Amino acid sequence: MPESHGLGADASPLTLIPLVSVAALMLVYLMAARHQRQVGNGWSGWRCVFFAGGSLLLAAALAPPALAWAHHDLRGHMAQHLVIGMLAPLAWVLAAPVTLLLKTLPAAAARRLVALLQSRPLRGASHPIAALLLNVGGMYLLYLTPLYAATQQWPVLHAWMHLHFLLAGYLFCWTILAGPDSAPQAHSLHLRLWVLFVSMAAHAILGKIMYGYLWPRNTGHDVEEIQAAAMWMYYGGDLAEALLAIALMTMWWRMPRRRREALPRLF
Repeated sequence: MPESHGLGADASPLTLIPLVSVAALMLVYLMAARHQRQVGNGWSGWRCVFFAGGSLLLAAALAPPALAWAHHDLRGHMAQHLVIGMLAPLAWVLAAPVTLLLKTLPAAAARRLVALLQSRPLRGASHPIAALLLNVGGMYLLYLTPLYAATQQWPVLHAWMHLHFLLAGYLFCWTILAGPDSAPQAHSLHLRLWVLFVSMAAHAILGKIMYGYLWPRNTGHDVEEIQAAAMWMYYGGDLAEALLAIALMTMWWRMPRRRREALPRLF
């Protein structure tokens, strides 16, 4: 195993910052949901369950034991990546945190948030193809270049990698589902399904490349470990994207007919 000083090398106090941040976010969400119920606006208990579940998954993936496992074992890293970049973001998106935030903020702050959501940069990044490139493209860059080896040596780069996959995964899930929070712009179901299928294929291809050509290289991981991690990528990616597809079709069938007909028909 390579000797390095990445985030998972020890359980320093800095490793607790992500856990405290996740706990704070979950507490703020649950307090806002409680406030909405107290003032008579109501808030779905299922959404609270989704946010709490996603937060607990994320906290488990960022806990010191998981960090240490992921730092020294590529299989642990891949399991951590699947949680941070796919499963936790999907749960958070289903919790509709933006809607809750808009309902809770004062009117002036809510208007500023709406303006941010409708800004050109966010509208561009939230296009399904752009979200696909940010999400899947980041994985190809990490595993098929020396970047992964660099993250083992540089704690700051390792932290940015986690943050990128969390945000890119959230953006991708939100863009594909286009709800329950309203997306910055509407796209047809055909386009979103097409992008989701491309994402599935891209995950599968990356897993096969890693398995057959033993990427990432020059990391000290043995053949068996790399191939096992590649299988986690292959099958774990399929599972996460199948859950995303189920959520998409469930939301589509529950959508009022008027809203369906208002969406673009083609790409």
